[in-house]
Amino acid sequence: MANSSSDSGRPGEFELIARLFAPLATAPGAFGLTDDAAIISPYPGHDLVVTTDAILEGVDFFGNDRPAWIARKALRVNLSDLAAKGAKPFGYLLTLALPQRIDATWLEDFARGLRDDQEAYDVGLLGGDMSSSEQLSISITAFGYVPAGRLIRRKGARAGDAVFVTGTVGDSAGGLALLRDGEGGALSAEFRNYLIDRYRLPAPPVSFGGSLMRLASAALDVSDGLIVDLGHLAVASDVRIVVEAARIPRSAALRALWGDSDSAIARAATSGDDYQIAFTAPLTAEAKLQQAAHDGLTTLTRIGRVEAGAGVVLMGAQTQEIALKRPGFTHF
Repeated sequence: MANSSSDSGRPGEFELIARLFAPLATAPGAFGLTDDAAIISPYPGHDLVVTTDAILEGVDFFGNDRPAWIARKALRVNLSDLAAKGAKPFGYLLTLALPQRIDATWLEDFARGLRDDQEAYDVGLLGGDMSSSEQLSISITAFGYVPAGRLIRRKGARAGDAVFVTGTVGDSAGGLALLRDGEGGALSAEFRNYLIDRYRLPAPPVSFGGSLMRLASAALDVSDGLIVDLGHLAVASDVRIVVEAARIPRSAALRALWGDSDSAIARAATSGDDYQIAFTAPLTAEAKLQQAAHDGLTTLTRIGRVEAGAGVVLMGAQTQEIALKRPGFTHF
């Protein structure tokens, strides 16, 4: 982690690295963060998979969120990408852009969050960088391995395949609506806490991802919204995807917040930050996929089908297309 100066009251960078982040450098080749680079030794017969994502204050989290939650979210959004590719994660690089108000106590809790998720997901810190900024930003580049030639791409869906999604859709957006917009005045405390937790701390189905290699034809993680992300898969595979609104899995908490109307389902399906896996596979593979999901401690729902054609459509109960104001979140 390279040197940079800071005028805040927190300790110097090298002291912070030695005390807070070097203990996290458990990945092979990290050298305890005592060098300017790390070594990644290829596993025989495997391909290296690399992904990167950044989260930004005011966009992906609130400035007063607990630092440990922010750290875990930053790591998990990257692990979600690896899971959707069928890759087993092993290490990551961390870049922190810190405003002056961030002190040592904040960083201690941040490092604690990383440590907890490193233990949960068997990953280690490889290195990174720290610098000063007007706004808090965290960027992670994560690395994983997949057997050679077995990476699951967006391209590969075929007409006749079924479409699946793990977990539930829209919970994070529901939590954000509670925190930012003041929705859900009559919602129970249990449902309120559940949705807010899903916004602050996504739960990507990492252990399930490896099962997709044998069964899925195409896959990606749901980060910008189920419909818009399936649209990327449809374009890459040159197919049409039909999603049945009634099949989209939504939690009891989200249904209590937004209801069960077509517009409520569309809102859930076009909201971001779910960090679940959407994929296509032959219908004959569903039983094996359901067993793998059970073993991976997640749920799996068949939500539609792949046809010849182009684009993504959301179909209502009367087999009529539901009009969407927008297909999902856009960064620009």
